[in-house]
Amino acid sequence: MAYATNTTTLGALRTGGFAEFRAALTERWAQHRTYRATFNELSALNDRDLADLGIARSQIRSIALQAVAK
Repeated sequence: MAYATNTTTLGALRTGGFAEFRAALTERWAQHRTYRATFNELSALNDRDLADLGIARSQIRSIALQAVAK
C-alpha cells in the first residue's frame, strides 16, 4: 500500500515561522469549508434536480473538489 503526505504547512514552519504556518492552515480550513458546503448542498438535491443541472450523483465529489481547486 502506498502513502502520500503533504508537507506544505510543515515547510512553512521551517522557512517562514508560525505566521506563515497559520496562514496556510487558515487557507486550508477555508478550502475545506467550501468543499463541505458544496458537497452537502449538491448531496441534498434529489436525482431529478441533479439531472436538471446535468450532474450525476457520482460527480458530486469531483465538482466539490473543483470548487476549491486553484
